[in-house]
Amino acid sequence: MSLYLSMAAFALAASITPGPVNILVLSSGVQYGFRPSLRLVFGATAGFCLMLLLIGLGLHEMLEAFPQLTTVIQWAGVAFLLFMAWKLAKSNGELGKGDAQTGPKAITGAVMQWLNPKAWLASIAGMGAYAASGAPTLIWEFTAIYFVICFASVACWAYAGAFLSRFLGEPSRIRAFNRAIAVLLIASAAYLVFG
Repeated sequence: MSLYLSMAAFALAASITPGPVNILVLSSGVQYGFRPSLRLVFGATAGFCLMLLLIGLGLHEMLEAFPQLTTVIQWAGVAFLLFMAWKLAKSNGELGKGDAQTGPKAITGAVMQWLNPKAWLASIAGMGAYAASGAPTLIWEFTAIYFVICFASVACWAYAGAFLSRFLGEPSRIRAFNRAIAVLLIASAAYLVFG
């Protein structure tokens, strides 16, 4: 039981802390509300857990054999962060609540996780700490625990954004908020390049 609690604590610490995905989910909560943002939350959770599972099943060995892939992932992540920052910065500030067509997509969250170095580090560190033996049962159990914790943690960011939208109300305030979030995403990209 203590192993499962330790796994859950690791998953919580890695999932709830600020990062590019959580910043994007916060912005989605402001822009579209909590329920539509759950698609993004689900995509981010599923994308991360797929990565975690594949790392546990041996993907890390391929990355060690082809270190150029790590560089490609890093630069793709930087490009994606800058693209999302640009989309936020050019937003008109109109709230899109209830608009299922323009709301966040699950695939966006999944792709963002695969381009997020924080996600790669968390999955490699987590599998190294809890399933280094390669035992399939441990790999699947850790992934299942992580899914529940990650979904709840990232959903907290969507809820926080939905809560904030009550106070931002006007398009000019939403635009200012989106631009502040865009700056945070640019800072995340800069950290990936220079950090």
